[in-house]
Amino acid sequence: MRVMYRDDARWRSAMTAGVRIEVRGTVQGVGFRPWVYRIAHELGVTGRVRNHARGVTIEAFGGEHVLERLVTRLAGPPPPALVRELVVTAIPFQPIDDFSIEHSAEGGPRALSIPPDLATCADCERELRDAADRRHGYAFINCTACGPRFTIATGVPYDRPATTMAPFAMCPACEREYRDPLDRRFHAQPNACPVCGPALALWSPQGAAIATGDPLRDAADRIARGEIVAVKGLGGFHLACDATRAATIATLRRRKRRDEKPFAVMVVDLAAAHALAVLAPDETALLAAPERPIVLVERRAGAGLAREVAPDTEMVGLMLPYTPLHHLLLRAVGRPLVMTSANPSDEPI
Repeated sequence: MRVMYRDDARWRSAMTAGVRIEVRGTVQGVGFRPWVYRIAHELGVTGRVRNHARGVTIEAFGGEHVLERLVTRLAGPPPPALVRELVVTAIPFQPIDDFSIEHSAEGGPRALSIPPDLATCADCERELRDAADRRHGYAFINCTACGPRFTIATGVPYDRPATTMAPFAMCPACEREYRDPLDRRFHAQPNACPVCGPALALWSPQGAAIATGDPLRDAADRIARGEIVAVKGLGGFHLACDATRAATIATLRRRKRRDEKPFAVMVVDLAAAHALAVLAPDETALLAAPERPIVLVERRAGAGLAREVAPDTEMVGLMLPYTPLHHLLLRAVGRPLVMTSANPSDEPI
């Protein structure tokens, strides 16, 4: 990470000074501005922070030593934010009373710092399972630490109007969270709940809506009966089926024209992964990483996976859920699921 100072002596020599800090890296869609807001209030710095097409700009005013501490703190944001460069330039002091998050600036070159979609965080997982929480069982739960980012972006800077969430006006409860700097959903652009956000629906193979009071339960029941369900996730579709049913997996292979290549299997949690495979500590850590990769591991003998999942090897590709919908579906079905891309083998999505 590089820190560059311009007109260094000018701002360090004044009792009250101002700096403009240009921040480059993964700093949009990861709660970076709310974090800067909280740091500024903690240090007693005034000024403003905003997104723009190249990253984030901070204009800060205060004592010289406090501004030095601010620059030092900015170099190490909490993950998933990542600062690659800070450019600090002296600007005239402004007698501002507070620190604020401003509307994003338009124009300029396209930003390359919108992060990939982030796996559901532990806090949102707890809310998802909490029957007393207003987002209990909500398939689109998210916060500044997790949820869709790159997939829903339609432009830069990364703000709600430039995402596919733009048509969903936040309800008063979500709006309060979004505006509260102390809330973990402060400026979480995909923020939503069952009252104001997207909802699940179930469709037939012919494209007709299926009337059901609970699309998730209905889909889970179909999978448990041996059917194959297409799940619209982030970035595309998965074909999901019971990973313990040989006949269903054989049908899936015929439809995908995938004769022998192994399928990846999604399991509900690490305990389920250990039940299916012999996992080393580094493999366990990799499964739980924020990227939620598919990890190739040794299949545990007698674990119950159908041989058709990976016919010619004792290895199996496992992954953990990375969206709330995956979490809910895995728990509803109660068994490991084949999760494979919904396109014929060697064809685009």
